[in-house]
Amino acid sequence: MMDEPRKTPTIQDVARAAQVSAATVSRVLSSPERVTEATRDRVTKAVEETGYTINQAARSLRMQRARTILTAMPGIGNPFYSTILDAVVTTATSRGYGVLVAGRLGDDPARWLSDYYQSNRADGLLLFDGFLETRKLHGITGANAQMPLVAAYDELPDPQINSVITDNLQAAERAVRHLYDLGHRRIGHISGPSRNTFPNERLVGFRKAMFEHRLEVREEWIVPGDYTMDSGLAAGRHFGGLAERPTAVFSANDEMAIGMLSALKTVGITCPRDISVIGFDDIGVAEHYAPPLTTMRQPRERIGRIATETLIGLLESEVRSREPVRVVLQSELVVRESTARLGSG
Repeated sequence: MMDEPRKTPTIQDVARAAQVSAATVSRVLSSPERVTEATRDRVTKAVEETGYTINQAARSLRMQRARTILTAMPGIGNPFYSTILDAVVTTATSRGYGVLVAGRLGDDPARWLSDYYQSNRADGLLLFDGFLETRKLHGITGANAQMPLVAAYDELPDPQINSVITDNLQAAERAVRHLYDLGHRRIGHISGPSRNTFPNERLVGFRKAMFEHRLEVREEWIVPGDYTMDSGLAAGRHFGGLAERPTAVFSANDEMAIGMLSALKTVGITCPRDISVIGFDDIGVAEHYAPPLTTMRQPRERIGRIATETLIGLLESEVRSREPVRVVLQSELVVRESTARLGSG
């Protein structure tokens, strides 16, 4: 006896599985920002369980869209972005969208993006590259419209851009407070690059926390970096060569923190006996480094998922709000062995 062909799942099947109405399922799939996160999670789980898929070809013809999202990242090989990209692809696929990934946008990013948008090869842009001048993108779709764009990187000097970011300034303050609570008063910083002439928010947060705790900010203890391990190595050599060093350092990302610790080890300076170090991001290697790195964990999966949901919501909404969407997620302090109470070594 031949097996009967399996019935194609419908939106009603998803609604029953999620215990919501079909209208709610439709709303989650078209405008997720209009429903609670708990409801989105239930519907997303139901979509996966039922195997429901959106008829991409039919919707593309009806809506005259490519059903494709262009994702721009500054370095695809950077371990920080792997979890984010996985969440982007998973979320977009569940909504019937394909994803194009661009590691570099060329010499004229605005023209390159305009070509993609105007030729209907991409409907919108997820931007993770903070060095792109977003103001040049506002005219791509004409004088009275904006290219559907959601940015998700460490700071956003352009108030017109829809954004999903973490609380960089406040997280930096909490990182310094952690070191302060451990008794450290001589605290240094490896800063990230400033973008588009605006000061780096993690540097601003560092200075603000130092001021609030009435601690001296010594400029020779603030070392500029570019988020690479090489700049962390350079910072480590700088701190290692000082006659008077800080007892603790807050690094604007984990890669620079690890690079600094590696350089300090070569001159006999160990962590946390001689210096406590806290990073930012919580990349995969952070907890497996020696010593395991204390860090401010960014919710990378949520960044990728919410940024994608926000962009698709903008693409499928019939009414465009004049106010940009702004979502700020909170970083989490993860305490490991690279920070210790002053004098405990």
